[in-house]
Amino acid sequence: MDTASELSRLLGPLRRAVMRASRSAAGLPDLPEAQIELLRALAAEGPLSPRTVAQRLRIAPSTVSNLVKTMVAAGLVSRDPDPGDLRAVVLTPSAAALDLLDRYDRTSSAALAHAIDQLPAGERDTLAASLPILAELVTALEQSG
Repeated sequence: MDTASELSRLLGPLRRAVMRASRSAAGLPDLPEAQIELLRALAAEGPLSPRTVAQRLRIAPSTVSNLVKTMVAAGLVSRDPDPGDLRAVVLTPSAAALDLLDRYDRTSSAALAHAIDQLPAGERDTLAASLPILAELVTALEQSG
């Protein structure tokens, strides 16, 4: 078995399964993953310029622009003048967006906890022991990209 290929094959379906379980359990709206990731960046780091968001998420500035247009219209993000440069803007998550993100996180954690509880004890232990390795993998991938 090629570990990299198998992990790559499983990541997308795992992420989608968690999101489906979370949304259906809590009646959450069907936000695209890119919007959720943009909200995560804004929630973690405060107001950011669109350029900084594009760099953090490693996506094209035009993609950020399209995401922001949709999210502003939905009341999830505001575009405000940058206090340091009135020619520029910063993006800020709305209170409703932060609440929604919190609900996604709580329901995702609950859905995962329920699924993990269905695993045999030894597999739960193996999964728990692998978490630091997965965190190292994330760091290695972020540093290489």
